Amino acid sequence: MVTATFRFYEELNDFLPPDRRRRDITVACARDATVKHMVEALGVPHTEVELILVNGESCGFGRRLAEGDRVAVYPQFEALDVTPLLRVRDRPLRETRFAADAHLGGLARFLRMAGFDAFHANHIDDAALVALALREGRIVLTRDRELLKRRDLTHGCYVHALKPESQFAEIVDRLDLSRTARPFSRCLACNQPLRNAEKIQVLDRLPPRVAERQERFSVCDGCGGVFWEGSHWRRMRALLDRVLAKAGRPA
Repeated sequence: MVTATFRFYEELNDFLPPDRRRRDITVACARDATVKHMVEALGVPHTEVELILVNGESCGFGRRLAEGDRVAVYPQFEALDVTPLLRVRDRPLRETRFAADAHLGGLARFLRMAGFDAFHANHIDDAALVALALREGRIVLTRDRELLKRRDLTHGCYVHALKPESQFAEIVDRLDLSRTARPFSRCLACNQPLRNAEKIQVLDRLPPRVAERQERFSVCDGCGGVFWEGSHWRRMRALLDRVLAKAGRPA
């Protein structure tokens, strides 16, 4: 056995018991234990970690711990440039796309409303969700800490909030999504991109009152849905403006 001291920073403390937050944690480790093994044994999913310093030097998850090591563990950085240091992931994803677990359908719908590609299925199991995320380059969103600890998962976010609107605001703020949002460019039902359509093209699918009052329409080629800027659209627009403006994007 070897003894090492860990210190977790910022929101990573949320994964720890109250008596271990924002303080040094000295623990006994197996002789061949890696940094990744101990970080997750202490309760922090590896997908939440961006940078690790052992005795002041940056390292990857595979570093084996030695007697007396001091380990500092940091979450994703927003303002601090850590380019000279070794991040624990090879590279960020080229395009921001999501895979929400079965319990986060409301969050997926809000992300689609903002124009983000957000996969969601009610009955997909963890293994299939992770495989899809890896295959399609998606960030897994979940409230299941054990899912984020799966060895093969590279990009994931633990969602702290309980209600969908609060979850949406949390993810927009944490991942700085406000600058790349494209509201109402995706279908809320099936996640496919929407395209503009002339009124004459969709007239036979419109309720009479909508046909009388509306002139702008979008259609989904995936599920065949037709959308217009009615009262429901105005409520969604107000919600998006509120969340995106708070996160830094002009309403």
